[in-house]
Amino acid sequence: MMPRFHLIVILFFLVVKVHGQDVQYSQFYANPFYLNPALAGSTELTRVGVNFRNQWPALDQSFIAYTAYADFFSKKYNSGIGVVVSGARESFTQSTTSEIGLVYSYRLRLGEKRFLHVGTQVSFLSRDVLFDQVILGTQIDIDKGVIVGEPGNGFTGDSRLRAADMNAGLLYYEEKFWFGFSAFHLLEPQISYLEVNSNRLPVKYSFHGGVRFNLAPGNINDYFNNTDQERSLALAFNYKSQGVFDQLDIGAEFYFEPLILGFWYRGLPTKYNLPNSESLIGLIGVEFDSGLDFGYSYDFSISKLGQRVSGGAHEISVRYVFSLKDPSKKYYPELPTFRY
Repeated sequence: MMPRFHLIVILFFLVVKVHGQDVQYSQFYANPFYLNPALAGSTELTRVGVNFRNQWPALDQSFIAYTAYADFFSKKYNSGIGVVVSGARESFTQSTTSEIGLVYSYRLRLGEKRFLHVGTQVSFLSRDVLFDQVILGTQIDIDKGVIVGEPGNGFTGDSRLRAADMNAGLLYYEEKFWFGFSAFHLLEPQISYLEVNSNRLPVKYSFHGGVRFNLAPGNINDYFNNTDQERSLALAFNYKSQGVFDQLDIGAEFYFEPLILGFWYRGLPTKYNLPNSESLIGLIGVEFDSGLDFGYSYDFSISKLGQRVSGGAHEISVRYVFSLKDPSKKYYPELPTFRY
């Protein structure tokens, strides 16, 4: 009884935390609009992609999130335009969150190889919860280790929230390094189902950047001719702050065409100067000549929740870039950011 009770208490506080901040994706550069709306049109071509995340699969309660997006770049107007659909489901409270948004970015040339992207996103949010499955904190008797009453006491039916939202971002890059800033939920939509204006989703700020080092090119033999194989190493960071929560990710990505290997550490001590270790993340990605890219990453939990209890997190990304160029040449622009 006690282990089950302790797990319920842990889940309760985790759910409170999840409802107070956004889902964290590990492959955020493969989920561009979730990182920064200024990335709209960043391939200079037409792109479509999907992302899927299964967090803590070893728990009885699941945390599932997904994103689907499409964008293209207009050289005539020097602008990127995109659409994004995202959602998340948390089975403990039977809650779902959905969002659909339109994204626009404009590219400014500041020099021969220096650019500034300015982006914005307007969205419509939908939040739904089934209260008859919820165990409130006031129902938990910690001294006796029991739950008082039945799930959903005091609530009937379900509740829905609908709201508009807005995001904005900047991205500056040169040939070898980049730096970006984004702000999400500028309209701070209502997230409380109980009292009007009692609780709003805090603005999420993200500072991200990095540097890419070009390594000696390799050689690919396709039996007819040899082509250069791009090789590079990139180092990056991503600091996020939302309400009382903040976190810092640092990582590296090795590109050995057509293979990408990545590693991230999430959870450096930040705002309160306390240990905040959460995950070690490993990633592998493959690029195909057709324009199809596939990435898989796994989060190994090093938090107090533990790897054995949580099961870490699985994340998959698939994207396709429609290229009219020679498939033997890379279709990515000179944007030095991570690919995943």
